[in-house]
Amino acid sequence: MSEIRAVDLGHPALLEFSGPDAVRFLNGQLTQDVRRLAGGEISLPSCVTDAKGKLQFRVTLTEVAGALWVAGPAGRAEELESRLTRYLIADDVEVADLTGKWSLLHLTFPMDGIDGVITRKSNRFGVAGTDIWHSDLSAISFNVVSLEGDELEAFRIRNGVPAWGKELVEGMLPPEALLEETDISYQKGCYIGQEVISRIKSAGRVNKRLTRFAFDAGITVVPGPLENRAGEITSVSPVAENGVRYALGYVKRGATDLAYQPPGGPGVAVGVV
Repeated sequence: MSEIRAVDLGHPALLEFSGPDAVRFLNGQLTQDVRRLAGGEISLPSCVTDAKGKLQFRVTLTEVAGALWVAGPAGRAEELESRLTRYLIADDVEVADLTGKWSLLHLTFPMDGIDGVITRKSNRFGVAGTDIWHSDLSAISFNVVSLEGDELEAFRIRNGVPAWGKELVEGMLPPEALLEETDISYQKGCYIGQEVISRIKSAGRVNKRLTRFAFDAGITVVPGPLENRAGEITSVSPVAENGVRYALGYVKRGATDLAYQPPGGPGVAVGVV
């Protein structure tokens, strides 16, 4: 993908945390090391987990003018705020709901600051890119081509990026979706669910793990189980590329010789990439 492409992410749920204790407080609520945001150059993904280490939300963190923005699923600002402030008792932290005041655009290319908007480096879709927070899209003066629909879904799957409601569901363990590589800090200290997630790392295994599959483009592939209950396919690219159709899903620990039964056709071996 040589040209700059733009993904319109609309109006996520957006909470602002400010005050002397904001960094310390959020570090105790999120899997990510919030201190990495200092300087306002990057956005980082993070998980919100319960006391058993199970996923409740996946969010994006951004520092803006000394405050911390937590962006989550659209339409769930109230739930997200309720969870994050549940343990806010004596900390000197102020919380504001900014939902609807800012829109989010992601560019599939790293760019420096742009006048009139808030830009942060972000690997949101598995490659170096840029998050742009704006209140008026006309502030962006350069031309970009939209990445949306089937093309966006193919891009996501090809890059192995899990999506909420498909690869990511409430109640799962974040390491199953390989989020320890992007969302989890094992050095920063305690947070809600930290003990469980640290034990998983120490054990070095989970019951299933996110996997990217490759099928011949001529095979009909739909989400569903692999043969012998070895795993499941959760997303299938709507676009074939160079004779290959990519898919995402989970493979159970210890499963080998993966196979898939296409609708109305003979079983085929599953390629893992």
